Amino acid sequence: MEEEQLMPTSMVSATLGQVMNTLLSARPKKLEDAISRLDKAPKRGSLVSMEESLWVLHTYVKDAVQREESLDEILVPMIENSLKHKDSKNGNQAMILLNWLYQDETLFQATAINLANIIWRKEDHYITLGWCILVRGLVEYEITMKRFMNTGIKEKYCSLLKIFSSCIMHLVSIVCNGSVLQGGFELPTRRSVAAADCILALTIALTKKDLISNRSDGRPKPSNSNLSSLPIILAPAKKNVKQTAASPEVSNSMEMKLLLWDHLDELIILVQKLFSWSRKSQPLHAKGLERVLKWLQDTKGHYAPVQDEAGSRMLKTGVLLLSSCWKHYGMLMHLEDNKFPQHYKEFVDQYLSGIQFYVENYAEEHTENKDSGVETITFFLNCLCLLLGHFDGKQFENAMSEDGLRISRILISQLHSADEDVIDGAVCILKSVIFRTNISLAGSSPTDTRDMDVVLPLLLHLLDERDGTSRAVVALIAEYCSISTDNRGLQDVLKRLASGDVIQRRNAIDVISELFRITPDLMNIYCKQDIANHLLERLGDEELVIRAQASNLIAIMDPLLVLPALLGLVYSSNEIVQSSASNTFVAMLKYHNQKFEVLCMLLNCLSNLCQIPDLPEASSDKGKGGSKLDADRVLELIPQWSESVEDWNLLIEPLIDKLFAEPSNAIIVKFLSYISEHLADAADVVFHCLLLHARQQNEWESQNCGINNLAKSEHSLFGHLSPLLIIRLLPLRVFNNLDSSLVYGELQNQDRRYFDVNDTKCIAGILLKRAFDKFEFDDVRKLAAELCGRIHPQVLYPIIASQLDHAVNAHDVLKIKTCLFSLCTSLVVRGRDSIQHLAVLKIRNTIETVLLWPSLDRDEVSKAQHGCIDCLALMICTELQDPESFRDLTSKKTSLAGMDSSSRDAVMRYSVLSYVVHQLTRDKIEVCAAKMGNEDCTYEAPISLSFRLCMANVLISACQKISDFGKKRFAKKILPRLIQSVGVMMDSDIRAACVQVFFSAVYHLKSAILIYSSDLLKVSLKSIGEGSEKEKKAGAKLMASLMASEETILASIAGGLLQARTVLSNISSSDPSHEVREVCQKLLACLTSL
Repeated sequence: MEEEQLMPTSMVSATLGQVMNTLLSARPKKLEDAISRLDKAPKRGSLVSMEESLWVLHTYVKDAVQREESLDEILVPMIENSLKHKDSKNGNQAMILLNWLYQDETLFQATAINLANIIWRKEDHYITLGWCILVRGLVEYEITMKRFMNTGIKEKYCSLLKIFSSCIMHLVSIVCNGSVLQGGFELPTRRSVAAADCILALTIALTKKDLISNRSDGRPKPSNSNLSSLPIILAPAKKNVKQTAASPEVSNSMEMKLLLWDHLDELIILVQKLFSWSRKSQPLHAKGLERVLKWLQDTKGHYAPVQDEAGSRMLKTGVLLLSSCWKHYGMLMHLEDNKFPQHYKEFVDQYLSGIQFYVENYAEEHTENKDSGVETITFFLNCLCLLLGHFDGKQFENAMSEDGLRISRILISQLHSADEDVIDGAVCILKSVIFRTNISLAGSSPTDTRDMDVVLPLLLHLLDERDGTSRAVVALIAEYCSISTDNRGLQDVLKRLASGDVIQRRNAIDVISELFRITPDLMNIYCKQDIANHLLERLGDEELVIRAQASNLIAIMDPLLVLPALLGLVYSSNEIVQSSASNTFVAMLKYHNQKFEVLCMLLNCLSNLCQIPDLPEASSDKGKGGSKLDADRVLELIPQWSESVEDWNLLIEPLIDKLFAEPSNAIIVKFLSYISEHLADAADVVFHCLLLHARQQNEWESQNCGINNLAKSEHSLFGHLSPLLIIRLLPLRVFNNLDSSLVYGELQNQDRRYFDVNDTKCIAGILLKRAFDKFEFDDVRKLAAELCGRIHPQVLYPIIASQLDHAVNAHDVLKIKTCLFSLCTSLVVRGRDSIQHLAVLKIRNTIETVLLWPSLDRDEVSKAQHGCIDCLALMICTELQDPESFRDLTSKKTSLAGMDSSSRDAVMRYSVLSYVVHQLTRDKIEVCAAKMGNEDCTYEAPISLSFRLCMANVLISACQKISDFGKKRFAKKILPRLIQSVGVMMDSDIRAACVQVFFSAVYHLKSAILIYSSDLLKVSLKSIGEGSEKEKKAGAKLMASLMASEETILASIAGGLLQARTVLSNISSSDPSHEVREVCQKLLACLTSL
C-alpha cells in the first residue's frame, strides 16, 4: 500500500511535457503494448518509462476533469503531432491515446468536448490545420486505425459524431474565408482544404447505417459492387414510409441522419466553395459539383417547408434521400487523401451498371416509376462527373483507354432522354471522354480529335431535329470546332446555317453561339470571315430568334470583319434587314464603347459609303448626284450608343485629333454633333485640345510665313475653321462659367469681369481674334463672330460696346457688321438676361449713330444699317420674351454681375420698343433725349426721313421675329400709338411706312391684333382713298391681309366691308395709277366673293 501511495508522487514529479513527448514519440505498436500492460502499477526507476507516462497522463486527465480544467496541455501536443506525422505510417500516437482515454466514459466526455472547443478558441492556423487532420482521423478510424485497437472510439462513435458536428458551422466559416484569388479564379489554402475534408468526413460518417452505442461485432463489412449499397429511388416518394421499430441501431442511425439534415445549409455552402475552387483546374469535377449543388438546393426547397403530419413523413423521406446520396457525393468530393482512386474500377462499374439497370427497368412499361428512374440516372451521372473529374491528365487518359468506349456507348444512349438534366450530365462527361481530356479546351492548343472526326457525321445528322438530343450535340460540335485544326466541321455547320430548313438553321446558329461562348475571340478559328458573312445574312432571317442570335454574335465580333458590310445593311430597302442591322450596329458600339479604333473605322466607312462592299440599293437615300448615301441614317443611331460610354476622356482627344488631321471630313463634324452634350460634360478636355491646336497652328504659320501657295492657304483655312466647328457643336452652357480659365483666361477684375482682348490663350480670346481680324478668311471670321455671341454677356458686351464705338468712329463697316452679328447672336441665344447689361445703353447709342448715316441702297453702309435694324428688332423681342424660356442659359449669379440695382433700372427704363415707336411717330424737332438713355442732352437733333423709315423697318422686323408669348404685348404697345399717329402725320412716306407696319402686324401677329382690326380696316380705307400712291399700295396690302385673316378677325371687320366695297369700286375705276387700279379690282373681286 505504501508503494502505491508513493508511486503517484514519483510519477507526478515528471513534467507533463516530458510525458507527452515520451508518448507521442513512441512507436505506435510499442505504445499499444504499453497500454495493454497497464493492469498493475508500474515499478519505479531512474527513467520515466512509457507505462509511467501513461499513468501520469491518466492521472492528469482525471484530476483536470474533476477540477473542470482545460485539457489543452495534452490536446495541443496531440494536434501538433497529428500535423507533423500527417503522411507518416508511424503517426497514430494521438489517436491511440485518445482511443485509450475514450474507454472511460467520464474521460471521454471531457476529452472530446475539450478537443471540440479548441477549434473555436484557437485562431492559430497551424493548430486549426492539425485539428482538422486529427478529427478527420478519429472520424475515419476504421481506415486510419485498422491496424490498431479502436474499441474506445468505436464504442463512443455516435457521441463523438454529435460532439464534433457542433463544429461544422465554424469549419464552414474557415472554408469560406480560406480562398485566394489568382487569375480571376478562387484557389483554396492548405487550411481551408483540411477544413473542407474534415466537414466531408464528419457528414459522410452521419450517413452510416450501422451506428450503435455498443458494438460487439468486428469491423464493418467492406463495401462491394452490389447495387444494394446505392440509393434505389431518388424521386420524391409518393408512398407512406413505414414506422421503424425503436431498436437502438435504427434509432441511432436515424438520429445521425437528422443531424445531417440539420446541416443542409452548411453542405450547400461547402459545395459552392468546392465548385469555385475546381472551376479552373477540374472543369468536369466542377460540373459535377454544380449539379450536386442544384440538387441540394432543390432538395431543401422540396422537403424543408413542411409542418403537418403528412409533411413530417415527407421530411423523413428527404432526410433518408439526403443521407443515401450524400454518402457517395461526399466521398467523391474529398480534396486530399482520396481513397476512391484505388477503387476506381469498382465505382465506374457501379455507376454504369446503375444507369443500365434503370434504363432497362424504368422504361415505358414502368411509367409510374419513370421519374424515379430519371432521378436515379441523374444521381449516377453526377457521381461519374465527380469521379472522372478528380483525375489528372495521365490518370484520365489511362482510364479512358480502358473504359472510354463503354462509357461513351452508355452515355450516347442518354442523349435521347427526355430529361434535360440527364442530357446535360451525359454531354459534359461525353465531351471529356471523346476528347480524352479533363481540362478546359477553350483557348487550348490543338488536341487529338481523331475520335471526334469519326463520330462527327453522325452528330451533324442529329442537328436535323429540334430536341434534347440536338441541344446536347450542339455543345459537342462547338467544342470540336473550337480545337479542330481544319474547318471541315465548321463549314458543315455554316452550310446548315444557310439552309432552307429552319430547324437546321436554328441548330446551326446554336452551335455558333456555343462556339463564341467557348472562345469569344474565335482564337484558332481560321474562317472567321465566313462566320461573319453567314451571320450578316441571318439578319434578314424570317425567324426572329435567329435574327436575335445573329445580332448578338455580330455585336461581339471583331469590327474589322463585320462593320463595313453591317453599315451597308443599315441602308437596306428591306425593313427587317435595316432594323436588325441598326440594332446590331448599336449593340456593337456598346460592346466596344471604349475603343477609339472602332469609331475611327466607323468614320472612315461613312466618309465614303459607296466603297462599302455589296452596298444594297437604297435610291431614296442617295443625294442629288446619286452616288452618295446620307450618313445621318447611321449617325442618328449614335445617341443610343453614347449613353453607354463610361469614360469620354478616352475618346474625345483622339476624335478631335482625327478632325484636325482630316479637316475637310464633314462626317467627323456630323458625328461630333450627335455627342455634343457629352462633349460639353468633358468641356475642359475639349478646350484643352483646341487651345493646344491653336498654339501649334500659330507655330506652323510662323515657320511658313514666307510660303504663299494654295496648300498653305487651305491648311490655314482648315486650321482656323476646325476648332470653330467643334465649338459650334457645344451647347451654350460651356460658356456660362466665368471662372473657367480655359474659356476666359484670368479676368482682370473679379468684380467687374474685365476681359483682356489680347489674351489668345483662352477660347474667348481666340474667338474674338478670329472675328475682328480683317485679314482672316471670310468663312472663319463670320463663324467666329457668330460664336462670339455665345460668350457670357458680362465679358462680351463691354468688348462689343468698345469695338463698335471704335469702328463707327473709323467708319469700319466690316467691324461694325461683325459686332452687330455677334450681338444679334447673343440676343437670340442669351435672351432677356443679355439686355440688362449696362453696356447695352452705349451700344444702342452707337447703333443710332450708324442709322443716322446717309446711305445708298445696297452699299456697305446700307448693309450695316440693316444689321442695326435687326439688332434693335431682336432687342425688342428680347424685352418681350418669356423669362422662363431662358432661365437656365445664363446663371443668375453671373448674368448681372458688376451691375448695381440703379444701373439695371437705368437699362430697363429705356425700352427699345418705346424709343423706336417714339422716333417713328414724332414729326417735330425736339430737345433732349436725342440719344437713347442720355438725359443730359440739351441740343436739338434733326430727325431725318431715312432714320424714321429705319424705325418702321425695326418694327416690321420685330413683327417677323417676335415669339408667340410676346405678340399680344407687342401689339398692345405699338398699334394704338401708331393708329392714332398715322392720321396726323405730315409726311406721306412715313404714313406709308406705318401702314406697312400694320400689314406686317396683321400678317405675323395673327389673332393678337383682333381688338385693333376694325381700326386697321379704317386706316387701310383712308390710305386707299386719300393717300399717295405708296400709301394706296400699302393700304391695299393691309386690306388684303385683313381679308385673309382668321374667322374672328373677319367677323370683327364685317361692319366696314360695305364702305370698303364703295372705296375700292371708286378707286378701281378712277385712280390714275394702273397698278393701284388693278390691285383694287382684285380686292373688290375677293370682297364680292365673301
